[in-house]
Amino acid sequence: MAKEPINFNLSEVAEGGVQVKLNRALKEVATNILNPNTEAKKKRKVTLTITVSPNDKRDAADTVIEVKTSLAPEIGVASTMLLGMDNKGQPHVNELKSGVRGQEYIDTETGEVKTDTGEKVDDVEKAEKVVDLQKRKEN
Repeated sequence: MAKEPINFNLSEVAEGGVQVKLNRALKEVATNILNPNTEAKKKRKVTLTITVSPNDKRDAADTVIEVKTSLAPEIGVASTMLLGMDNKGQPHVNELKSGVRGQEYIDTETGEVKTDTGEKVDDVEKAEKVVDLQKRKEN
């Protein structure tokens, strides 16, 4: 049997190092595909780049083989921020948890009534002075 003119088997190059890198990249791709936080149908890539640097005599060349992956990014998580400023000029940012600004809701895990930013209504009412308009004085 005649010897092949090109004897550069990728699974044997660098004592199998290229195959190890390729297998690692394929594992990354598989993990990314199986991640429920990524788009299922988005295409992923594994790129094998062989850089060849010949010497001046052109009778030998150094090679560097790189394996890169292009994965699907994780799907973004949407939320709404409530922005405001206190009377001291300090900005405040809170996540809107009730779905509607100013609307209270019942926390399904604890059963407590909470403000639109997730604070317990009882705690907020204790911290604020409530004006009883019937009595026209602060409680």
